Amino acid sequence: MRPPSEIIRANKKYSSEVFKFSSSLICLINFMGTIINLGYLMLKIATILIFSLYSALALSNNTQELNWKSLLDPELSDWEAFLSYKHQINYNGAIPKDHNGNNLEPIGLLDSPNDHGIYVVLEGDTPILKVSGEIYGGLTTKKSYRNYQFRLKYKWGRKVYPPREKLLKDSGILYHAIGEHGKDYWRTWKVSQEFQIMLGHVGDYWNQGNSAIDVRAYIPEHIMNPIADESQQFISVGSGQDISGFVLRKENFEEPEGEWNEIELVCFEGKSLHIVNGKVVMVLKNSRTVDDRGMITPLREGQIQLQSEAAEIFYKDIFVRKINELPAKYRHLF
Repeated sequence: MRPPSEIIRANKKYSSEVFKFSSSLICLINFMGTIINLGYLMLKIATILIFSLYSALALSNNTQELNWKSLLDPELSDWEAFLSYKHQINYNGAIPKDHNGNNLEPIGLLDSPNDHGIYVVLEGDTPILKVSGEIYGGLTTKKSYRNYQFRLKYKWGRKVYPPREKLLKDSGILYHAIGEHGKDYWRTWKVSQEFQIMLGHVGDYWNQGNSAIDVRAYIPEHIMNPIADESQQFISVGSGQDISGFVLRKENFEEPEGEWNEIELVCFEGKSLHIVNGKVVMVLKNSRTVDDRGMITPLREGQIQLQSEAAEIFYKDIFVRKINELPAKYRHLF
């Protein structure tokens, strides 16, 4: 049997070891608690940062959406209207004449855009622009634009008029429009570039007046037209060029007749994109005019025109916004 003094010493030693272990265990628990609290704090900070970043992106997207300016109200306050003639079949580009052989004057600028088959109706709270198309002409923005995105929705009506009664329904958006009305073949529109809206041909390109541009397209042969495709090199078309001013869109992305379609035009420093229902159908650059002496002038800004061209058409959700660069998703196309 061990002496009491040794037992006491052993108990003291055991108690000391237990105390040391307990102290270490408490320190470990406190340390783990600190780690857990720190982890919780870091998680909380990360959550706040992610939420803040998401909020900033959402605010940025909302701000971008807010940058779109509506160009359609019941008074058509952002537009002026010009009408020329009721063109007939076999028109040859000359000034139309009356029954006595005298030159006819165009109707000209209207006192109110809401006249002669151009007017706005309301579908609930949504203004809908109706263009009868009976008289050649259209609407022109009062302001000029440079470096912008322009978008709208359209659908065809039922009516057609001479000289297109047996032809495809036709209209269009003219951009970079400058100078006087009536400088094109139909003596109706301004010198400009055309984003065509024609049944089955939405996104085609036409030059108006003495405009020209380069388009990524397959080169034409014989009676064929050039066909747009971003895999191809740019070819020059329009006034003063070897190829006349018409290029077919890459593909038909139009919705069935009578349904709404959304089209978008992107313009930046002489470059442009024709986009139909979210699909790029034409890539263009080097927008310019070419005079009779071959003098080239850049054409990078101007008014926007909506055509009235012998077919009934409806427009809504017309918006424009300024851009400081080409949208990133389209830069590779140039």
